[in-house]
Amino acid sequence: MMAAIAAGEQGVTVCLLEPNERLGKKLNITGKGRCNLTNNCDRDQFLRSIPRNGKFLYSAYAQFDSAAMMAFLEDLGVPLKTERGNRVFPVSDRAFDVSAALERRLRQLNVRVIRDRAEALLLREGRLEGVRGQREDYLTGSVVVATGGVSYPLTGSTGDGYRLARQAGHTVVEPRGSLVPLCAAGDLCPRLQGLSLRNAALRVYENKKMIYSDFGEMLFTHFGVSGPMVLSASAHIRHFEKKSYRLEIDLKPALDQQALDKRLVSDFAKHANSDFVNAFEDLLPRKLAEPFAELTGVPLRQKVHDLTREQRRRVLELMKALPVEITGPRPVAEAIVTAGGVSVKEVDPSTMGSKLLPGLYFAGEVLDVDAYTGGFNLQIAWSTGRAAGLACAGN
Repeated sequence: MMAAIAAGEQGVTVCLLEPNERLGKKLNITGKGRCNLTNNCDRDQFLRSIPRNGKFLYSAYAQFDSAAMMAFLEDLGVPLKTERGNRVFPVSDRAFDVSAALERRLRQLNVRVIRDRAEALLLREGRLEGVRGQREDYLTGSVVVATGGVSYPLTGSTGDGYRLARQAGHTVVEPRGSLVPLCAAGDLCPRLQGLSLRNAALRVYENKKMIYSDFGEMLFTHFGVSGPMVLSASAHIRHFEKKSYRLEIDLKPALDQQALDKRLVSDFAKHANSDFVNAFEDLLPRKLAEPFAELTGVPLRQKVHDLTREQRRRVLELMKALPVEITGPRPVAEAIVTAGGVSVKEVDPSTMGSKLLPGLYFAGEVLDVDAYTGGFNLQIAWSTGRAAGLACAGN
């Protein structure tokens, strides 16, 4: 939609092929239906939030940055607000208001929206002549491929763009999930299925090196872990085939070790005559108490007053660093965004134009760029869509 608007504003005839029953199907489910449409940050913060090929986006973002996107939407009648972490949402908290505003702009510019799916590029003697759809052929010298990746396939992201790119000779970096739930070893997570931790701290280790930390909310599931902190952490976990990953959960991040030890002494004194397994009612969620007690190695029926200093030390260590061994990500279809895609080495960073086939452009998630959570991935879509639309209109 952004590419079509940008091209339409240049006065050229634009046709937008959309296989879904309506435009913006994936946009409308972002941010849990609220649409975290960008991040109100500067250029350096934006580029730091893109772990792979961030420098490729320097030119596109400079042409149309977060501030430009916010002004664009507000000019279309969508008031915006900035929340924690500089996340930007419509004041209404309705993603539909964003997609409806884009649709209105498309109508104003007389962009033709056709319900069809692009199946192939029309090529003749190495020249681009249009697109073959399922219903008919569309003749044109300029094509923008903005089909998304392979995450959330029910929204139409079924990998069509990769097929079109390969047809033009492009390299496609193997797609995989990013911002995706993680699978874990052992039976701890299945036993804690459904338990949400709201004020926990998370550290991610690659082999023995800490590579990421966060504070917030996470969820235990039958397969492992999910929730906002875990999805953000997954963007840093990229080399399962050659490295091992471990999460450490700090269950009491507000207390340092000394303060937590004092708290343990106090709570254990209160429960001095209880079995060890029953000593955590004021410290941990009920569902976590027994699995946690088992992990300490202390006999569950040992009386609390018989705890040794070393056993108390073990409790403290586990509360500050509950380990979860990660075995891999969930399938890419469950990811919020797709990592991988059309190699940026073969795309002009200022126009999003193919270096292999004149007239062909790429925008958004189909490219091999992805970012952390917080509105950055949608800003990539807006910036690259804008660049591609302007360039193809001038072609």
